[in-house]
Amino acid sequence: MSDGMKEVDESPVVPCEEGPSGRITGHKTLISPTRGWRALDVREIWNYRELLWILTGRDIKVRYKQTALGVAWVILRPVLSVAIFTAVFGYLAKIPSEGYPYPVFVLSALIPWTFFSSAVASSGNSLLGSAGLIGKIYFPRLIIPVASVGSSVVDFAIAAVFLLAVLPLFDVAWTLSLLWVPVLLLMVLCLALGVGTLFSALIVRYRDFVGLMGYLLQVWMYATPVVYPASLVPGPWRWILYLNPMAGLTEAFRAAFLGRPLEPGPLALSCVASVGVLAVGAVYFAKVERRFADII
Repeated sequence: MSDGMKEVDESPVVPCEEGPSGRITGHKTLISPTRGWRALDVREIWNYRELLWILTGRDIKVRYKQTALGVAWVILRPVLSVAIFTAVFGYLAKIPSEGYPYPVFVLSALIPWTFFSSAVASSGNSLLGSAGLIGKIYFPRLIIPVASVGSSVVDFAIAAVFLLAVLPLFDVAWTLSLLWVPVLLLMVLCLALGVGTLFSALIVRYRDFVGLMGYLLQVWMYATPVVYPASLVPGPWRWILYLNPMAGLTEAFRAAFLGRPLEPGPLALSCVASVGVLAVGAVYFAKVERRFADII
């Protein structure tokens, strides 16, 4: 069965052989590709959940294979970034941190941003990395970028535990706001999966998007309040900032980690945008996936 050919139509039965008595001795099965929303079959992805777990585990192992520090890189990367941001933006540029020590102020937003950018980058390139598998057997291709995003959750969990461990060292207490973290993680996951699946489908057809994706993520970080607070943006312009769905989610993560109340307006806008981007990315992916095996 060719790539994306999932829909079987056996009605009407088309005769393919006729015996001497005129009786039909065989029939032809017509197979046509699914299109539009019908191509996005969540139940089929659930049926292939074991493959999803296998690919997720593979991505996790490959990420740290033949590295001397292994999982320690999950902590070292944001720590090194925080050190640079603290020196440049905290001490030199004097960016305000709303009364919190600048290192934890940045780290509380950098951890969700790192998860998002890593998930988008890995899922965007995931189809090219699995070209051999795509050309050999049939399975829902959406599983590949989903597995890439899922493997990034492990990195987020390790980094978040590290942040929780160092918060008391900066006199920042744990609060019930931390209960928001799983919900916010789910929203960032939806957004990352939507953007990642969109890029993965585009990269298969146009390799130029590999470089464009990296550049976009760099610009996107500075359009997101990671190294600066959203309050630094003047009031009339702040809602333009919140058109970026990662802006509201990043601020919500910072509030949850640091024990501040969450702003419902920007968070609601970000959640709606995240679900919308996921829907657009998944539908576009399902629309073009039947051609992946031919052009990858």
